[in-house]
Order: sequence, then C-alpha cells, then structure tokens
Amino acid sequence: MKIALFSDIHANLPAFEAMLKDMDSRHPDAIYCLGDLIGYNIWPNEVIAEIRKRGIATLMGNHDLKVKDLKTSIAETSGKNYAYHLVDTAHLDYLATLPSHIRLEYPDLNILMVHGSPAKVDEYVLEDMDQTLVLNLMLQAGADVLIGGHSHKPYHRIIADGDHYRHVINTGSVGKPKDGNPKGCYVLLTLNAGSSRMDKDSIEVEFIRFEYDIEKAANAILNSPLPHELADMLVQAY
Repeated sequence: MKIALFSDIHANLPAFEAMLKDMDSRHPDAIYCLGDLIGYNIWPNEVIAEIRKRGIATLMGNHDLKVKDLKTSIAETSGKNYAYHLVDTAHLDYLATLPSHIRLEYPDLNILMVHGSPAKVDEYVLEDMDQTLVLNLMLQAGADVLIGGHSHKPYHRIIADGDHYRHVINTGSVGKPKDGNPKGCYVLLTLNAGSSRMDKDSIEVEFIRFEYDIEKAANAILNSPLPHELADMLVQAY
C-alpha cells in the first residue's frame, strides 16, 4: 500500500499544483494532508477548494486553527494577518471542523498522524529531540509510527524500543520549506503485508522533492499587503 502524506501548503497554489501533478503520476492508494492549508500567501481558497474537491482527509494545522477566532484574535487586515482574511466564509467553516489527528490501526502497526505533536497542534517534534521524550510521546499516544509536519523540515528517524522499532516522520512542507532547499516536499509511505513494528525495514519512507514556479509565488507576496520578507523566506527556504 502506497500512502501519500503532505503538510504545510500555506496557500502556495503554484507549489500545491506542482505537488498534485507529481503525486497523481505515482498513483498512491491513499492521501492525507496534515494541515496548515492557509497563511503566508494569497491562494487559501483555491487550495482549500481543491482539497475538498478531492475529498482528501485533512488535519487542522496551527494556522488553520487561528481562523476559528478570526473576528476577535486576528483583528488587523495588514501584515501576516492579511492572509487569514482572504479565506472565504464557507472555507472558514470547513477549517473549523478539521480533526487534530488521524489514526490508522493495522494488526502489527499503529500509525498516528498529527500536525505538530500528539499533545499540541503547535508543538514541534524535531529530529534532534531527546529520544526519551520522543518515546514517551509515542507510548502515551499508542503510536508505532508518528507522522507530522509543522517544522517544515523533513526527516525520518527510527528509534529502537526493546524488540520494537518506532518511526518518526516529518513530511516537510509543500509550500514553505525551511530546510534550505526551496523545492517543495511530500512523503510516500509504502507498507506491505509484512509491515510490522518488529521489522524496521518493513516500512519504506520516500521524500519527494519537486520544482514549482517559485517566482510566481514570491511575486504574489510582493504584490500583496503581506510582509515582503516572506518572499525572501520562500526563495531562500528558511
């Protein structure tokens, strides 16, 4: 079974369209989005509409969560908050219904998808996080495989836990990478009939980097009320 996983589109439509084209060519059996559809660029409605059209199971990211209190907590329409006010009312209602996690349970493997961590939508689970802390998070959450986004930095970490192996995967970011590589990123997770927490090689994780029209995405920021520094962050991937 081939599962496509992506996160942190951040209203970057050129990147999202390029990812979908690449992903569709690989014919995954299942697709999941780990949140942050909006923020930082001008196409939140187009991104949300395509997610909904395709019926992609999607989590609530920390930016998606912000629009729940749009009228009170995000009062200004300038600066970064401009991006939130672009979201249509119907899409605001959709974002407000998104879940905090998705769990897949197999006979010998439990997979938990989150945006940040199992505990909080805006908590980071970084590659160099203390191993004991990571194991405790996964044990409390009942996860053999923990998949998240939020940091915009892709990695796959395998932790030995007695005779079990636990996998931590970050999908990186479709529309706003922060790992020094401006190419968008998503993950293909491949499971087979023998995939198990007992065999660390029975789970295949592939990071797909793809090119997109980054100039179009950067210019959209420069020609909007959004802070111009966001364009540089996009091009330089920080």
